[in-house]
Amino acid sequence: MTIDGRSAEALGTFDVINPATGEVAEQAPDASREQLDQAMAAAQAAFPEWRRDKEARRKALLAAADLMFARSEEIGRILTLEQGKPLHDATMEVVGAGVWLKYYARLELPREIIQDDGAAFVEVVRRPMGVVAAITPWNYPLLLATWKLAPALLAGNTVVLKPSPYTPLSSLKLGEVLRDVLPPGVFNVVTGGNDLGAWMTAHDVPRKISFTGSVATGKRVAAAAAPDLKRVTLELGGNDPAILLDDADPAVVADKLFGAAFQNNGQVCSAIKRVYVPEGLYGDVVEALAAKARSVKVGNGLEEGVQYGPINNRPQYERVSELVAEALAKGARAAAGGKPIDGPGYFFEPTILADLADGSRIVDEEQFGPALPIVKYTDLDEAVARANGTHFGLSGSVWGADAERAAEVAGRLECGTAWVNTHLALAPNQPFGGFKWSGVGVENGPWGLYGFTELQVIHRSRL
Repeated sequence: MTIDGRSAEALGTFDVINPATGEVAEQAPDASREQLDQAMAAAQAAFPEWRRDKEARRKALLAAADLMFARSEEIGRILTLEQGKPLHDATMEVVGAGVWLKYYARLELPREIIQDDGAAFVEVVRRPMGVVAAITPWNYPLLLATWKLAPALLAGNTVVLKPSPYTPLSSLKLGEVLRDVLPPGVFNVVTGGNDLGAWMTAHDVPRKISFTGSVATGKRVAAAAAPDLKRVTLELGGNDPAILLDDADPAVVADKLFGAAFQNNGQVCSAIKRVYVPEGLYGDVVEALAAKARSVKVGNGLEEGVQYGPINNRPQYERVSELVAEALAKGARAAAGGKPIDGPGYFFEPTILADLADGSRIVDEEQFGPALPIVKYTDLDEAVARANGTHFGLSGSVWGADAERAAEVAGRLECGTAWVNTHLALAPNQPFGGFKWSGVGVENGPWGLYGFTELQVIHRSRL
């Protein structure tokens, strides 16, 4: 681990499983409560000096970005080993982490003058909070770490990071690599299981918790933060709908729909999770998506030409298997796929499910895997109501030849991001967050930066 700029071993370890084989790939350190205390104390001690010099922070973030670019293949290989995604995708995730670091290194933190007259000069400024506890998931462990790390550090905070126990190795490597460019204590990485996460959220040092993960865990994080009035940002996943309008061309949109549903093997919080298709287009859309699903190559992410890897972990593999089997047992049709792939590892066939409706668990819940339900509709207003009829509200998309009409429909979706004729178009300068149970607060852009600050008024009276 990385604590106070130095390597820190733990007395205990836990297994990290390679999802392509189902076997132990490596051992990761299991931090003790005392080591968490040490990491928090180091971050707290580093905070006063780190917050002082904004230009030094910018230079450090730029240097960190350069390291991500230079070592992307090395770190990417570690990421593939523990997460399962193809090596090219893993390498690009590391590059993406560098892009986010570089974006924030160049972002301004404004000072706003609200009064300048004979009576007073009044500024509104943004101050860092102190120590940030960052807790990240297993689907994009490095990219989502930098969504938190980059704005937190630019604002002048220090960070203690806990990655998912399913994917700790790449984050441990991140901590090791960044020791060369960040002062001791500014960025600490500790690893462990659920107990460590609970200790972090209840710890008396952090003033902010930034968490990405499940709704159930997010609610526990919020509850743990409440007694100390810690600030929280929660990104809690979604059940993102895509609505096709009656002028959509299945041959034109099918590849984009498939790519946005199956990116990272469907393990993306804002991926398309359900598709609503008008009755007249239904058969063509189902077949176009099924043909795409049958054409892709699934396998070990370290093998040449693999497009989709395994599901990351056994509990998620079992959940996807259960949801698909239940849908088929209740009358759904597998237009493609529909079952696990024989052999070692957590592989599941890219699956297109047809002839099912709202009320099926795989439509109503977030499957987070390589299985996509296609739902028929006859009335557009009803389709919008069904798309909105969920506790989730992360993102959604509308597809049609008339972009203005599609944009009008997209504006009716109850979600943080509504795309038109695209999906998963994310950028460091674009805010990302959700409505309802999909989260609290936003990440990315200046809005994400502001989430790591407190407002302070400086009022100078002119006597």
